[in-house]
Formats: sequence, C-alpha cells, structure tokens
Amino acid sequence: MTGFFLSFSVWETDANRMSYPQIPEDVRRFVLTSVPSVPFLESLLLLRADPDQRWDSALLASRLYISDRVAGELLEDLRTAGMARRCDAPHTHCYCYGPVSELLRDKIDLLADVYVSQLVEVTHLIHSTLERKAQQFADAFRLRKDT
Repeated sequence: MTGFFLSFSVWETDANRMSYPQIPEDVRRFVLTSVPSVPFLESLLLLRADPDQRWDSALLASRLYISDRVAGELLEDLRTAGMARRCDAPHTHCYCYGPVSELLRDKIDLLADVYVSQLVEVTHLIHSTLERKAQQFADAFRLRKDT
C-alpha cells in the first residue's frame, strides 16, 4: 500500500518521495517569521553577498529581473526589517547590507547556508506561508449562511 505525504503543499507518494534533510528548526522559524517572499530572500542574499555594494532600485531590478518599483519596495522592506540600511552620504538613495544586530546577521548567514543546499525546500516553505495567508484573507470574506 502506497501512502501519501503532504510536504510543503505538494502531494508525494512513497515511491516518488526523495530524502531531503530537514530545514533546521531555527531557520524554519526565521523564514516563517521574517521572510515574506522569495524575491525578498533573493534581494537579501544579493546584498549579503556584496556588503560594500551600494544598491539602488535600478541595480537590484536588473539583477532580479523585476521592475524598479518592486526593487525599491524590496529594498525598503529590507531596511524596515533591519536587514539593510541606507548608505552613508552622499549615497543616501542607496541601500547597503547591514543587519541591526549580530544575532540577526547570524540568522541570515545560517539561512544563506541552508538555502544553498535546500533551495527547493526553503522556497516551498515561503510559498506555503503565502498560500496560508492568502487562504486566511479569502476566508475572512467568505459569505456565511448565518450572517
């Protein structure tokens, strides 16, 4: 008898299930609480990879193949999350990698290491969170017979 497993919103059979190492619990918790989207994560990792680079929306947009507007929003989201900072004058229109604490820097470093070896699993974890939030939002507007 073949069983089924639900893994990050994907149904798999015993025969098709590949053996992947689990995402460490601390990384899983960090992703679920601090990484709202894959583009956010990709932006974060680009900034981390070149901490001396001054990133503006045009540069980030060209690296991620997204619009300047979306890139600008991602940079500001990273700043708001304490993962990036505005660069020093005269480049205050740019952003630089700059976690607000060593603890946050360590969490980002660990996530970056895990992402290299478990890209699909981390991506599925992010998407499962987005799907759950979308369903909760949709459920809030569901018409009920008793109302």
